[in-house]
Parts: sequence; C-alpha cells; structure tokens
Amino acid sequence: MTAAATWFKACFRGWSQGFGDWMFAAKTAAAALAALYIGFSLDLPRPYWAAGTVFIVSQPLAGAMRSKGVFRVLGTIIGAVATVAIIPNLVDAPPLLCVAMALWTMACLTLALLDRTPRSYVFMLAAYSTALIGFPTVTDPGTVFDAALARVEEITVGILCATVIGSVIFPRGIGPVVTGRIDAFAADVGRWAREALSGAEETVATRSDRRRLAADAVELQMMATHLDYDTSPLHGLSQEVRRLRQRLVMLLPILSGVGDRVRALKADGGLPAPLSDLLADLADWVDDVEAPAEVAAALRVRIAALRAPPADWRGVLTLNLLTRLKDLMDAIQDCRDLRLYIRGGGHGHRVRRRRGGRAGAEVAMHRDLGMALWSGAGAALTILLGSVFWIGTEWADGAIALEMAAVACCFFAAQDNPVPAILDFALYNALAAILAGIYIFAIMPRIDGFVMLALVLGPLFLLLGRVIANPRLAGRALAVGATLPTLAGLSNTYSADFAAYLNSALALVLGMGFAGLVTALVRAVGAEWGARRILRACWTDIRGVADIRVPAPDGALGPVFTGRLLDRMGLLVPRLAALPPGSEVAAADALADIRTGINILELRTVEGALPSPARAALDAVLADLAQHYSAISRAGAPRAPSPTLLARIDAALAALLPLTDRRPRQALLALAGIRRALSDGVPDLPPSPPAIPLPPNPESLAA
Repeated sequence: MTAAATWFKACFRGWSQGFGDWMFAAKTAAAALAALYIGFSLDLPRPYWAAGTVFIVSQPLAGAMRSKGVFRVLGTIIGAVATVAIIPNLVDAPPLLCVAMALWTMACLTLALLDRTPRSYVFMLAAYSTALIGFPTVTDPGTVFDAALARVEEITVGILCATVIGSVIFPRGIGPVVTGRIDAFAADVGRWAREALSGAEETVATRSDRRRLAADAVELQMMATHLDYDTSPLHGLSQEVRRLRQRLVMLLPILSGVGDRVRALKADGGLPAPLSDLLADLADWVDDVEAPAEVAAALRVRIAALRAPPADWRGVLTLNLLTRLKDLMDAIQDCRDLRLYIRGGGHGHRVRRRRGGRAGAEVAMHRDLGMALWSGAGAALTILLGSVFWIGTEWADGAIALEMAAVACCFFAAQDNPVPAILDFALYNALAAILAGIYIFAIMPRIDGFVMLALVLGPLFLLLGRVIANPRLAGRALAVGATLPTLAGLSNTYSADFAAYLNSALALVLGMGFAGLVTALVRAVGAEWGARRILRACWTDIRGVADIRVPAPDGALGPVFTGRLLDRMGLLVPRLAALPPGSEVAAADALADIRTGINILELRTVEGALPSPARAALDAVLADLAQHYSAISRAGAPRAPSPTLLARIDAALAALLPLTDRRPRQALLALAGIRRALSDGVPDLPPSPPAIPLPPNPESLAA
C-alpha cells in the first residue's frame, strides 16, 4: 500500500511538473506573439526585438521573471544613454570611437562580475546594449537617438508582454520554491548534525555533500533577491530569507567542529556516559523540530553542568565541544524560529539573534577584482580587434559581427572557461539562422496577415518555451528564440533578399566564433585554476587576520570575514567537481581552513587581555600561522603545518592551560580549535593545577 501511494505521488508530481512546464511554454509563446503584434501595431522599426526579448526574460518563476525584466529595462536605458553620448561625439574619429565603446563595455562588464547578484544583469545589459545600438548606427550617426529610443521601446514591449502574461495566467511564485529549498537545506543540515553528534567518520562522499551545502546556500542567496518581485506570501521577506540563509551557512563550521571533537574524544579513550547521553539527547532534539522550549532549556542546563576547568588536552577538547554544542543549539533554534516566521508569511514575532550564537554572519560575497578586470579587458580586446577588422575590410555586415561578439563576451564572462559555452551558443545561433531561412524563403511567401504568421510561428515558439523550462537546455533555446525573429526580419514589410540574409547569418555566427577565439587566446582558464585562485583568496584573508603587525580587528569584522570565507566555499564546489583525479587542489579542506580562520580571529580579539608570557606565546603562534598561510597561498596548494608551528601551538596551549580568567579561556579553546584543524595529533601538555570553576554559559566564539 505504501509503495503504491509513493508511486502515485511520484506520478502526480511528474504529471504536474510536466503540465506546469507546458503551461509556461504556452505563456511564453503567447507573450512572444503578443509582443510581435504590438510591435507591428505601433509600427516599431524592429518589432522582432520585442519578440526576442520575451525569450530572454521568460522564467518559469514569476518573481525571477519580473526582476529580470526590471533589470533589463534599466540596463537597456543606461546603455542607450551611453550610446547617444558616445556615437555623435566620436563618430568622426573611428579609432577613438572604438576605444570608447570597448572601455564602456569593459567597465560595465567588470561591475557586473563584481556585483554577483541578479542585479548584475543591469550592468551586463548596459555593456552590450551599447554595442547593439551603437555599431549599426555609426554609418548614420544622426539616427542614433531614434535607434536608442526604439530599442528601449521594443525591449519594454517584450518585457511587459512576458511579465503581464506570466503574472496573470497561472503564475508560479518563487516563494514555494524558496521554502522548499530551505526545507531541503535544513534536512541536510539535520542529517549532518546527527552524524556529527555520533562522531561518524568523514568520507570523500560526505565531505563532497557538505561542500554542496555551501553551493546551495549561494543559490538560496540569489533566489532571495527575486522575492521582492514575487506575489507569493513571501513577498517582502527577502531580508528574513537572507538571515536564515546566513544562519544555515554558519552551521557548517559549527558542525564540522562538533564532529571533529567527538571523533577526537572517542579515539582518546571514549566518551564518558554523561556526555554520551547528552549527545544522544541532542540528536533527538535535532530530529524533533517541534520540541518544546523546556527540552531545549534542560539540554542547556546539562551542557552547563558538564563544563569543568580543563586539566589536560582531553579536558580542553571536552570544554571546547560543550561550547560548540551551545553554539549549535543557538544556531538551530534561530533557524527554526526564522523558518516558522517565513513560512507564516511574516506573521508573528520577529526573530532576534541569540546572544552567544555565531549564526549571524553578515552577507559578505567574494569579489575577484582581478578576474573581473581581466574578463572586461578580454571583451574590450575582442571589440577592438573586431573593429580593426571591420574598418580594414569595410565589411558591410561587420556591425552585426561586433554586436554578437560583445553579447557573447558578456553572456558567459562569469565562467572560468567561457569558450565551450560561446561555441555552443554560436552553434544554436547557426540553427536559428537555418530555421530563419526556412521561414523567410519557404513559409512566409505563402502566408498573409498576422493570424497566419502566428499559426506558423506558434508551434516553434511553444517548443522553445518548453525547452527554456529545462534549466540544462534553457541557454540553447534562448539562443534560438532571441536570434530567429531577428534573422527572419519579422517586421511590417516582408523582404526575401538571400544575399542580405546570408551575410547577416554569417556575420552573426562568425562574430560569436571570433569572440570564442579571442577568449580562448587571452581569457580562458580551467576549473583547477579558478579553484586555486579562490583558495588563495581564502588563505590570503586568513594570513591577513593572523598578521600581528596590523592592529587587531574589531568585533564587526568577524561576521563579514566568516561570511566571505563560506561564500568562497560555495563557489569552490562546482570547480572541485570538475577537477581531474589526483588534483592537489582537491585535497584542500575548505571547512578546516574556515574553522582555523574563525579561531585566529578570536585569538586576535582577546590577545590584548592576556598576561605577558601567554601573549608572547600567542604572538609567536600567530606569526607562524601567518607565515604558514602565506606559504600555501604562494604555492597555490595545501600543505601540512611545519613541526615548528605545531610546537609553538603546544607551547601556547601549555601557557594558557593554567589561566582561569574568561579571556585566556577563550584563547585556549580557540587555540585548541586551530590545533585540531591543522593536525590530528595530540599535544603533550604538562599537568595543570586545579583552577577556579567556570561560570555557566560564558559567551564564546571558539570554533
């Protein structure tokens, strides 16, 4: 019976998903035809741009489609204004004009790559809209304003048609998708929490799954931006979704630390019965998402009761684990409260960050200025070289080639190696050219009126919309849908000039191919190169925090520093998956480095309150840590810590162990976290005299 019910649910989900995809396809086709009809009715010079825009902005999720439409209109307006400013003033100096167009594209593309949110679409559109409007008008600069105005009008018509039809007819809100992703993320974190509390050994597969969680968090951050444009009950809750995403992400280093401490204690004589029972009950609490507050309060009391002054390495690990368990409970409870608040559509009490919890990392995205400038320079070089060829050969359709080269460079600039994507896009542009030729010379001569045109275009538009619904194939359908109306010359006047059609089609494909060639020569890098660059950025940041020559960072840096490291981990996941077997970069343990970085930051914040001998020992550790991360950053690959570094850490642990004040205890726990992250060895610590008992629940950020 259960198996039958499962099969029925799976079939229903498959049928409903298929129905939703075909409904989206029908809406996309209807929007494209409506945009074409309005363009004809308004006598716009290029109504095919309106139809092509529909395929570019159409998204199965209404919120994503609206936001993309808004960003596209803004980007197009900015590009149009820039074109009107550049073309008339520099048209008499072609070299300067080409340089100005190339620099504008470079600047906008660089900003787009630095933004790393859906809003980057504004800058990307501003980059290539200038090429689309400007290059065709250089031979007649007096028409540049009319061309720019027409471009904005046609783009706006296409966006309005796609948005209105997509929002009115069976809209699919992004809110349920976001809550589904949150639930899936929380379930994965819960499974990992149970494994960590049980001390399960890490494998290559589990480490890969945990890296994937960081990538899922990056995607969730992107989706949150679209909520402000959605009509679901989650509209206006984008900030709360970001906060929940931050707390979920911060669970990753917390759980990594918990699992490491439990395994270490198990290997060193096993867990005492009270601690083992506490871990089991905590695992039950993690499973019971509706556990009453009394259960959590009782668990916190038990954690506080087990805290004892450490006398040896095992005591340090135990105290460190108990501190991490408190952080874990704070983070999970914050996630549960926020999840309920979001699911309730923002009704109820707002969730405040818990004191002592470390789940409130601010959104701090990794931004690679060097790579962004390099990508922008590659696009600029493509435009300059294409302009030289166009001017030198006086090719009549060179403007089309330059347009498409700029589009290709902008579309795929975020990839480490854009060449395969550019060539694939060019291939499907060639397919669009063939289909356009069939329509121009075989179909359109036999039709009369818009109704007949809609009947012959409708099936193809429907098929393209269905393919766009598949994320893996959406880019190919976009290439065909955006290009075919243009090459087919869908306007109020029909013309079938084979030479003009062939020249335009060749210019379009060759422009894409030229962009791929220049990119392959000056810009393309592999996944290993990209992963190494991101890891180097992590290691460089950790080295900077450990550098005792700079002032100790303030408390505000912690969430930003942690958030940036975790964001980079999400960017590493697809690159690590593409690495060849045996790659030295794949051996990097990003979570261990993140734990080390958090602990170093903790040491820097408390070092000023330490007695002189302990502070001197700690400064020696920090100096060696800075040297260690500087060395691996230069090498671009992980390496084991030197015996000298481990010896200095052990000496600092021995100096801190007898101290009983709050700040030295924080430093001791942070240093223990660094020792575990760098090495599985057990330091040989001298016995410590009895210390004053710790106060219950001290605030600590030790990882």
